[in-house]
Amino acid sequence: MPKYNEIQKMAKNLGINTFQMKKKDMILAIQRSENNIECFGTARVEYCQELKCLWRDDCISMNENK
Repeated sequence: MPKYNEIQKMAKNLGINTFQMKKKDMILAIQRSENNIECFGTARVEYCQELKCLWRDDCISMNENK
């Protein structure tokens, strides 16, 4: 899973203003920018089949901690 600074760099490379954005919000903005489903940290994780998703491991662990 990419670290916060790596995610921020990815977002900035996509033209996303990351000022005061939380990690989850940056990932959702990246997903939106890439025309992917904005699903990070949502209930969709229960039936997610995106096995190659860069965010998958973090998303699953985040939802387990809820």
